[in-house]
Amino acid sequence: MTINLEDTMKNFEEKKQAYMKLMKEEDSTVEQLENAFDGMFTALQEDLTEKITAEARNEVHDAQILASRGQNVLTSKERKFFNEVITSGGFDEDSILPVTTQERVFEDLRKEHPLLDAIGLQDLGAVTRFIYSDPTKAYAWGKLFGEIKGQVSTDFRDEEIGQLKLTAFAVIPKDMLELGPEWVERYVRELLVESYSVGLEYGLINGRGPAQDEPVGLTKNVDADTGAVTDKESSGTLTFAPSEKGRIIAGELGGVIKELSVDEKGKARKVLNKVVMVVNPVNVIDIQIAGTVRTDSGQWVTSLPFNIQVVESEEIEADKALFFVKGEYLAAIAGGYQINRYKETLAIEDADLYTMKQFANGRPKDNKAALIYDLDIDFDGGDGSGE
Repeated sequence: MTINLEDTMKNFEEKKQAYMKLMKEEDSTVEQLENAFDGMFTALQEDLTEKITAEARNEVHDAQILASRGQNVLTSKERKFFNEVITSGGFDEDSILPVTTQERVFEDLRKEHPLLDAIGLQDLGAVTRFIYSDPTKAYAWGKLFGEIKGQVSTDFRDEEIGQLKLTAFAVIPKDMLELGPEWVERYVRELLVESYSVGLEYGLINGRGPAQDEPVGLTKNVDADTGAVTDKESSGTLTFAPSEKGRIIAGELGGVIKELSVDEKGKARKVLNKVVMVVNPVNVIDIQIAGTVRTDSGQWVTSLPFNIQVVESEEIEADKALFFVKGEYLAAIAGGYQINRYKETLAIEDADLYTMKQFANGRPKDNKAALIYDLDIDFDGGDGSGE
């Protein structure tokens, strides 16, 4: 940024003129010259500091205004990175996106895709594994002033994220580079969000496991002895049938909650307010109809018992419902977004093809982290009474 010094360095200019005048006078003493130089230099520091600080404040203020208007505002490192992309005519081989851009991609993934947010997708940054344990075993009681009796017997486990890579393919038109760093960054970021969201939703819902170089999806079971990954069988059928006071809906969903309240080893766990129901978009309206009532004041209210969160995903088959418990599925991305260029592939179309790779993985803590149910919803056969 070029700094305009006009009308902002008056003190320095006055001190400089005084110093220059003393330099020209034959009878000036060394002490006078030293004092004049010190005054000039101090004035330069003070005026320049004031000038730069004022312009920095203005830039921050402008950036805040632009951000509030929905404009894309880059950090200095982001701007430098994407300016270099523009100057070189594209991404260099093995480029790594700025950390702040990676963070924005992750934030957008969770913000714009409720399923990934509900699953609890984590960004581990440079770390490529996460460690977890059973917290119910991580304590020991003893006398206040006695020795610590017992030991933490919990089974610590870790999951390696780096073993699987999720690759997004990005086509970047050469004309895009002419629009400036903000637009290039926004294009790349939105492209990554959409590409990765599709890949992540597939992997975290229907992933076929390590044998297929995929995560273990929520719709799968893992054999404890062989490690074989198989499809979950249906745990029952839900009708959401209208009934007096909604007892049928409450009873059906209450049964789901009870099933999820016990883990694979038969141990009870708290799941209230932590259960998510994932359905195909074609069934979302059926669920909303079932959970909608008109109050005495004439207001329409949509709600399901037990605070079950409803999320839609095309990865779920129509007329199926996936229920899972928040915190019982491990899902993470890690490492930097590595970009590789395939320049010749789309040269005819005046565009470049890139692959953008990221470590990612996911697996349930046990086979009861999620359950599958069939949906058999038919409102035509009911009396229409939700009372």
